[in-house]
Amino acid sequence: MSDTPARLLQLLSLLQTGREHTGPELARRLGVSERTVRRDVGRLRDLGYPVDATIGAVGGYRLAAGTAMPPLLLEDDEAVAIAIGLHTAAGGAVTGVAETSVRALAKLEQVLPDRLRRRVAALQEATDPLYGLLTAGGTAPTTDPAVLGVLAAACRRRERLRFTYAGRGGTPSSGGTPSKRHTEPYRLVSADHRWYLVAYDLDRDDWRTFRADRVREPLATGARSAERALPTEDAAAYVAESVTGHRARHRAVVVLHTSAEDAARHVPPGTGVLEPLSADRCRLLTGGDALDWLALRLALLDVEFEVQEPPELIAYLRKLGGRMVAAAGGHHP
Repeated sequence: MSDTPARLLQLLSLLQTGREHTGPELARRLGVSERTVRRDVGRLRDLGYPVDATIGAVGGYRLAAGTAMPPLLLEDDEAVAIAIGLHTAAGGAVTGVAETSVRALAKLEQVLPDRLRRRVAALQEATDPLYGLLTAGGTAPTTDPAVLGVLAAACRRRERLRFTYAGRGGTPSSGGTPSKRHTEPYRLVSADHRWYLVAYDLDRDDWRTFRADRVREPLATGARSAERALPTEDAAAYVAESVTGHRARHRAVVVLHTSAEDAARHVPPGTGVLEPLSADRCRLLTGGDALDWLALRLALLDVEFEVQEPPELIAYLRKLGGRMVAAAGGHHP
């Protein structure tokens, strides 16, 4: 193989399998001499790849975990994000790529420095995936990896956490009012490119779900969390009920006369869950504690819809619709 860059990439791929390869074996696989293999190993080391070598009759080469990420690859936060994404895909979230994701994750973790490997392990151990839900909103919010790391560590250590929780839009200036929270973190849940913290809110004396992208300045207090039982089977189930409004006083099932993809552009994030029904229809699962607020939220979606349940919401919409028609100069039904 005369193409040096291509040969280096093939050599790196062989070394990333995790096992040790002898010089003759690598020379045979690459179609070069053992002397060329030694030179290529030196080139990889010059680029920052930590290639270990052993001598003797059964000596060889292998790629070891380094003290830093090799250059021209990934920043620390990028490496952690990719590792978490691969771990999620390996769990079966994306059809057909689970096996490939496992192999890719094994290669990435092989070269992760210890500090990054610990961050990845903490997130993996503290996170439950939630599959099959399409939360409304076309663009997923950006979550600070450093915040995720603090939340994951608090869940693992069962340590109380204080943080500022931003408004509904994600920032204090977006219309919502930030609040100080004192919590006992339980688990992180990843769902539809979003992260949720399930925690016991000590000031409100109840379980709560917090969007991780709205968490600001998390601070571990050092105090241990109490042993508490979730009101659901697990953290993923709790988030599912929270997102779909199952824990609200009024749970609504609404058919939208548009595709799920188009509806996601009209339905504000956090409103509920969208389920495709056909090319031009989808179902919205949502809820609220006040009928007037729920009805107004639906009326502002700017899409044709039909409420299937609850009956109280249907009756309220008929009454509200009559008042609106009358207010516009029409005849009250």
